[in-house]
Amino acid sequence: MSDYLRQLFSLDGRRALVTGGSSGIGYTIAEAIGRAGARVVVVARRKPELDQAVERLRGHGVEACAISADLGEREDVRRVCAEAGDIDILVNDAANNIRKPMAELTEDDYERTIAVNLTAPYLLGQHYGPAMAARGWGRIINIGSQQTITAFGDSGVYGAAKAGLAGLTRSQAEAWSSAGVCVNTIIPGFVLTPLTEPAQAVPGRVEALAARHMTGRNGVPADFAGAAVFLAGDACAFVTGQMLFVDGGFSVH
Repeated sequence: MSDYLRQLFSLDGRRALVTGGSSGIGYTIAEAIGRAGARVVVVARRKPELDQAVERLRGHGVEACAISADLGEREDVRRVCAEAGDIDILVNDAANNIRKPMAELTEDDYERTIAVNLTAPYLLGQHYGPAMAARGWGRIINIGSQQTITAFGDSGVYGAAKAGLAGLTRSQAEAWSSAGVCVNTIIPGFVLTPLTEPAQAVPGRVEALAARHMTGRNGVPADFAGAAVFLAGDACAFVTGQMLFVDGGFSVH
């Protein structure tokens, strides 16, 4: 890497926390920012998958460790904050998506969806954002959805939570950007990950969604590596409060 590119994109000396980092988009982001130089803490519920993720990261030369936690539980969120230590880059990727017709959603469905997709990013931001601001540098990357801006496929409470996450991004940016903390949301298209497996199982659904992307294909986790490195480093110092669409043209087609 040339000195110029290193100045723009190197994450040497930074420490990142990536929720949902054991698979899918979360793992790809953890690997990308790790290979750019950051030390990485990955958080997810299932310890075997976390252990595999850490092993893969270390295989790429990334200094990595893991915390097993259910971010739908506030006590687990507090434990993550206590165990992870100082963080320069916070990536909120952990999500759940209960796909039911709106009228069939229960109060428990609502509570669990909001807890993971919106409350956990809020609580983590409340813990790390002021500390980043006090140090004069920080990055928060929230992972949204097409349901952030539109309704389709039984978006339900998930859509409401992801729309709220975009609002949270703007509020966090307003609060801390003047102190060097840039906060942005990545909006994926339809991405082939474990979270979208229920939709992938519907006959013809994958093909129909691929056709809706201007690129003519669905997304894969690797599509998010470059955007993550950009938003995690000095190159995005004047980019904050924004939604970055990494969606193959899905949202404008």
